[in-house]
Amino acid sequence: MWRLVALRVAGGWSFVILEVPSNPGRSVIPVWRSVPCAPCWWDVPCGAVRRSPNGSRAVWCRSVRHHQRASPRPIGLGWPRVAPLERSLRKLAPWVAFLPCDGAVMIHSLFLINASGDIFLEKHWKSVVSRSVCDYFFEAQERASEAENVPPVISTPHHYLLSVYRHKIFFVAVIQTEVPPLFVIEFLHRVVDTFQDYFGVCSEVMIKDNVVVVYEVLEEMLDNGFPLATESNILKELIKPPTILRTVVNTITGSTNVGDQLPTGQLSVVPWRRTGVKYTNNEAYFDVIEEIDAIIDKSGSTITAEIQGVIDACVKLTGMPDLTLSFMNPRLLDDVSFHPCVRFKRWESERILSFIPPDGNFRLLSYHVSAQNLVAIPVYVKHNINFRDSSSLGRFEITVGPKQTMGKTIEGVMVTSQMPKGVLNMSLTPSQGTHIFDPVTKLLTWDVGKINPQKLPSLKGSMNLQAGTSKPDENPTINLQFKIQQLAISGLKVNRLDMYGEKYKPFKGIKYMTKAGKFQVRT
Repeated sequence: MWRLVALRVAGGWSFVILEVPSNPGRSVIPVWRSVPCAPCWWDVPCGAVRRSPNGSRAVWCRSVRHHQRASPRPIGLGWPRVAPLERSLRKLAPWVAFLPCDGAVMIHSLFLINASGDIFLEKHWKSVVSRSVCDYFFEAQERASEAENVPPVISTPHHYLLSVYRHKIFFVAVIQTEVPPLFVIEFLHRVVDTFQDYFGVCSEVMIKDNVVVVYEVLEEMLDNGFPLATESNILKELIKPPTILRTVVNTITGSTNVGDQLPTGQLSVVPWRRTGVKYTNNEAYFDVIEEIDAIIDKSGSTITAEIQGVIDACVKLTGMPDLTLSFMNPRLLDDVSFHPCVRFKRWESERILSFIPPDGNFRLLSYHVSAQNLVAIPVYVKHNINFRDSSSLGRFEITVGPKQTMGKTIEGVMVTSQMPKGVLNMSLTPSQGTHIFDPVTKLLTWDVGKINPQKLPSLKGSMNLQAGTSKPDENPTINLQFKIQQLAISGLKVNRLDMYGEKYKPFKGIKYMTKAGKFQVRT
């Protein structure tokens, strides 16, 4: 037998469907709840009773709290769409009790900070948190040598600050209670990905130009500080992406980008996919993108190397297709993180990805390869950097070449090196590309471009040192950026992609790419 209990939360109602067993000695099991408001369970008075109309069954809140962790994945319903449902429920089920509940908030506020340290956007979901809380973040930023080295979690006397740094913007979330930090950080990354999907690029200028849409999207992504709708295609039904025509119409009519209807996927068993999808050309594209992080010592030996990989998908298929994706060597994948659409049990048993895909762009999975014997280093660097004692001159020579690329071309090569403070200027001659040395920041940048294996690019010349300075304690490190098309450096390969549930034959495509993450060569 099933019973319904509605709990009052800040900004709306949380509806809970409970399965009441016929045996009075067994506990009540929560089957479904509308919004992820776990603290609501704790605010219900212990021993409170909800009775069915005939009074034959009772639901004890103590049992509900006991089974709090057993509740399944929530389905989101925001406050504006729940209010009519509440009125209907009061008529259909007057026995249901609507209890007051404050509910704790996971994320209180979000601050967006640019590279100059200016807060150019802030959003609050409950009480307004003063901007002064970001002073702790600014102090940590000053202590960090680079923007990427700012601690992702900062503890303050009354708050916790969790941040991510992407596209030269810090996304700083403010929370007041302890929550799993990776949960908040993952949500912040999802916010950045959503902005990039909406506006094409996530930048300070683009966010300021579309500030109304940004606030509308953030309002839908979080409900009372808890993640609600984070799927891009669901959000695009709730909040229409900005276009020039829509902007003109909204300006003339005074309307907004907010959709008139609840997304169909929100009420289905597949909340990440909208219903009634139709395309003239049915296509499914998958991009296997791998980033290699490595540290190479002076002799060319690998100190550490690992691969961070993702599979991004762009699926435009009619109807409700069911896809299976298999790999030639799935055992390479370690520490795999899936999109909610993937059936995890089948992956565990058969190492096959089985899923009903969202409509449009989404990240199917991310993975990690940490075994150094499986990580091939695709480039090498020959270097000769000398600082002479009691001399104002030094020698600088580097050569970049391919190593293990399976015959693929290395493109977009960029070499950077932070020179010691004693270097005044550099007189260098590149055999390929262009170079720039900034005498203020002491940063050397060499844009190599594409590497020709028949004629390896090199950069040679002399360094002018400050008179009277001693020889630097250590040589500068060399950082590389590059990309290799049609190559997954881990050796991962897709075997086949099959579709079930639909009769048409879609066009399928797989693309591979390897690029450098934090690739460092010590000299």
